[in-house]
Amino acid sequence: MSAGTLGGVEELTIDRLAAAANMTVRNVRAYAGRGLLPPPRLVGRTGYYSQEHVDRLLLIRDLQERGYTLGAIEDALQRNAGVSPSHALDLLQVLNDPRSPQQPERMTRAELARLAAVEQDSDFVDRLAELGLVEVADDGELLLLEPAIVRAGAQAVALGLSRESVLGLLPFIATRMAEVAKKFVDEVRAQVWQPFTEAGFPEEQWPEMLRLIESLLPTAGQAVVSVFRRELNAAIDEALGEEIARLGSTD
Repeated sequence: MSAGTLGGVEELTIDRLAAAANMTVRNVRAYAGRGLLPPPRLVGRTGYYSQEHVDRLLLIRDLQERGYTLGAIEDALQRNAGVSPSHALDLLQVLNDPRSPQQPERMTRAELARLAAVEQDSDFVDRLAELGLVEVADDGELLLLEPAIVRAGAQAVALGLSRESVLGLLPFIATRMAEVAKKFVDEVRAQVWQPFTEAGFPEEQWPEMLRLIESLLPTAGQAVVSVFRRELNAAIDEALGEEIARLGSTD
């Protein structure tokens, strides 16, 4: 059965809708039955669907892949009925920016040991796995889930720090960075996002809102790195002063 048109915009039958969203007709009917899809335009007994329905299905699939249950998705869609599916997809696309999460990287145990300038140590690998930084593949190789963190930790070991101290530093740093990130996001949420939602998600403000969210990572990252460098320099100066004073007191 062919698609119809309404106001020059192509409309899809349920078969073509399912194909456009890369889903089965059965799934589409199930989502519609839960009220997750707006009703189609009916012509006789045939329902016709628009791009809005395609976007809604893509949004549902994206949220499911992120681990949300259908019940949670249903609740979220009801509470945010003013947000069009296309804008929600744009927002998720920004969050999926490849500059944000790192792509996993494969590495042999020998390569990790060489990077850390140590002998191979299964206990060390097990601890990294417990911290959620690596996974052991079926072939025994390592899948670095957070390559930059693992490499930085290995380089710290190569500089002379013990593996135990590096492993202890990682959750210490993560906890404090989580506090900084939450504080930063809370401020943006209260001062920018909530006024936007209270205004009813004005259509003309969506591009600026997406630009803002996209800029959060580089802006916050630059601030954190700059402050850390300043504090690290101060800590180094203080430590050097204490060591020089200690050496002078032994004369």
